[in-house]
Amino acid sequence: MGKITGFMEFSRLSEESLPVANRLKNYREFVLHLNDEQAQTQGARCMDCGIPFCSSGCPVNNIIPDWNDLVYRGNWQQALEVLHSTNNFPEFTSRICPAPCEAACVLNINEVAVGIKSIEHAIIDKGGENGWVVPQPPKTKTGKKVAVIGSGPAGLAAAQQLARAGHDAVVFEKNSRIGGLLRYGIPDFKLDKRLIDWRMAQLRAEGVEFRTGVFVGKEAPGAGVANDAQKTVAPKELLKNFDAVILAGGSEQPRDLPVPGRELAGVYYALEFLIPQNKEVAGDGKNPISAKGKHVVVIGGGDTGSDCVGTSNRHGAASVTQFEVMPRPPEQENKPLTWPNWPMKLRTSSSHEEGCARDWSVATKEFIGKGGKVTGLKAVRLEWKDGRMQEIPGSEFEIKADLVLLAMGFTNPLQAVLDAFGVAKDARGNARATTDGAGCYRTSVDKVFAAGDMRRGQSLVVWAIREGRQAARAVDEYLMGSSLLPR
Repeated sequence: MGKITGFMEFSRLSEESLPVANRLKNYREFVLHLNDEQAQTQGARCMDCGIPFCSSGCPVNNIIPDWNDLVYRGNWQQALEVLHSTNNFPEFTSRICPAPCEAACVLNINEVAVGIKSIEHAIIDKGGENGWVVPQPPKTKTGKKVAVIGSGPAGLAAAQQLARAGHDAVVFEKNSRIGGLLRYGIPDFKLDKRLIDWRMAQLRAEGVEFRTGVFVGKEAPGAGVANDAQKTVAPKELLKNFDAVILAGGSEQPRDLPVPGRELAGVYYALEFLIPQNKEVAGDGKNPISAKGKHVVVIGGGDTGSDCVGTSNRHGAASVTQFEVMPRPPEQENKPLTWPNWPMKLRTSSSHEEGCARDWSVATKEFIGKGGKVTGLKAVRLEWKDGRMQEIPGSEFEIKADLVLLAMGFTNPLQAVLDAFGVAKDARGNARATTDGAGCYRTSVDKVFAAGDMRRGQSLVVWAIREGRQAARAVDEYLMGSSLLPR
């Protein structure tokens, strides 16, 4: 694959980004994809490794060595076909996936991994620029109708696969715009929402119908959940009018921090801050929460916390501090110990580079305030002792905070949806459904399937795409007795 000696001749080349001073002025994407020559050189680094661990490390099992080789040889359109054979939406994954494929790259054992994500980015952008991404409507229709609840990556992937199999796929979304957490949870500077609209046009041309502003189930969304629903549809109505239903909503219930002072104004869930900002950028009203001139504290060290950091800096925050309860990871993983698995190591995002003080092994004990508004928080430092985290005596401290954003992950999907359908749940509150055997992706309710966050809990976009694709195949088999859709 690639050039036989390419991995010895060429170094990894990272994508360039616009200067921090420029990108903080707006919410536009700032990462520039590789040009043709750069991408071909990176494709040349792909080794003839025998067993492509990158493919097994990738949740959608992208055939990475093949499209690396095709890019190296200049066969861009064929590379796009191979990429699309396993991934419906590489324009999303090439921008926001953390790239577990690169962690599993054989070259990563003792060198720097092939820039797989950057090559994928170059392929899909080139395909879009040249008009190679075209609708693939089915040759025949089956007459079967499938309702897909949720228009995030799992729902969109399932709907596209079902439409291509000849079924009438109808996507129900509670918000006024399609995209789920892709649109409302991820800032525009990481994912330009025009990409969602671009892909939606393809899905519509393939026969997918979108119904927005519709909530399926009993109306009881959790805090921080985007909801523009003007209409509620009962599950029994869908089960009557559709041959199958796929529950594909996101995991939107945020984890809370029930400490004294939690009720103070200025303490919000991350999505209460991020969702209105995405709506503001789209022209759907002003974000009521402003970080301008404020001392912002973000609690939680994951991607959502990073998104809060980047958005706060674009607001013009006076300072941004991010706390993580876990210890600071090592800057370099122990590769012989971790490869080919996803390693625990220090990851610095582009938002961190734009300005952020980061601190680890910190637990928040109390929010303090004045006049009902938060003015700071009390925290304590932690250490591992006897196999668990314990407070360090005498390490308590206070920090000024005018705005606190809770970004500690999400516990489960909306229970109102699952309860309305009456499906059995697992111990974490997700829809119970297996991913193998004759009844894969089926819930305890006849005709009802579950995929993505709704089934597995909070996870990556690439996992949602995988489950959406596989659930579509399971539904196709359920309706037709067999399926030609890929696994």
